[in-house]
Amino acid sequence: AEANLDGRGPITYVQGKDNNNVVRPFIEKWNAAHPNEQVTFKEQTDKADQQHDDLVQHFQAKQSDYDVVSVDVIWTAEFAAKGWLQPLKDKMAIDTSKMLEAPVEAASYKGTLYAAPKDSDGGILYYRKDLVPTPPTTWDEMMEMCSIAKANNIGCYSGQYKQYEGLTVNAAEAINSAGGSVLDKDGKPSLNTPEAKKGLENLVKAYADGNIPQEAITFQEEESRRAFQSGNLLFHRNWPYIYSLITTEGSSAVKDKFGMAALPGADGPGASSLGGHSAAISVYSKNKATALDFLKFINEEEQQKFFANQASLAPVLASLYDDTELTTKLPYLTVLKESLSNAVPRPVTPFYPAVTKAVQENAYAALKGEKSAEQALADMQKSIESAGAGS
Repeated sequence: AEANLDGRGPITYVQGKDNNNVVRPFIEKWNAAHPNEQVTFKEQTDKADQQHDDLVQHFQAKQSDYDVVSVDVIWTAEFAAKGWLQPLKDKMAIDTSKMLEAPVEAASYKGTLYAAPKDSDGGILYYRKDLVPTPPTTWDEMMEMCSIAKANNIGCYSGQYKQYEGLTVNAAEAINSAGGSVLDKDGKPSLNTPEAKKGLENLVKAYADGNIPQEAITFQEEESRRAFQSGNLLFHRNWPYIYSLITTEGSSAVKDKFGMAALPGADGPGASSLGGHSAAISVYSKNKATALDFLKFINEEEQQKFFANQASLAPVLASLYDDTELTTKLPYLTVLKESLSNAVPRPVTPFYPAVTKAVQENAYAALKGEKSAEQALADMQKSIESAGAGS
């Protein structure tokens, strides 16, 4: 990791599909100012697991052609533990003092920063403000309001409950919001607690009694968005990206009838699962000095504003959440700031793929009624321990 720290010259930046056309313009801007340190964009697919595997293959082959890579917040610990990411300390340090805490925490492993937070993301409660003028602040309050959904013949609440990464997000949010946690601060599973049980049981009970509609067991982000957007849900948990779709799509039945709030918790705002991406420097890069300057460029206010305006990506700089130009265009930023200040990264562990598998499979079995919440958590605990995260 000490090699090529002073190297300067062309670099390659690797990121998933540029759907909102944000990557090319900011790279063009960099290139115009750095004729001898040009950045080439290597575009991956839009599937997160394929992006992950592509990065792993390049790192394993120790290839120097992936200089700066975009890493999902859940990959940082895995890549750092394998020694693939350049630690951002000493002469490679970046200033994180103006950033939100949660994304910085998610970009760190064992107390060292390994990536520059680039954009953040947190879960938000969307609600029908025409039917519920004041959103619930606790889970129990929300469940009581389900009578309003019944009276209007629509579903009450849904997140994403298909067996995939989104279910890990939703199960972790339920557990964290009830005061529990999937892993403790030493990275060991801590699922056999009354808080974890209460959290998972909240979902299981709501699904069993119909407050979460039956079809929600097939929902990923897009299916659940369509259910809310077509007017079939009173409350809905999703990421901020759906805001622009609900407000602009012609088919939207709730364009001006919805509000956004923090996810409800046990006795106040709950804990959102943190999403988002960071930019990391490969230890195999030959031009790390250029790469470091490029990370600092990504973190500048001007680029952060551009990401927010162009792709409704949540900035990592705290000050932008009070920027009037941005909050006028993206009114949800104030809600998102609250969500992010209560956000908890998904379990930070190099064994993340095994952890998420254990959480998804067991939470899904509990929702379907194949296991009690208690049994599901005990099995989750066992699987994570045997995957090595308990040692």
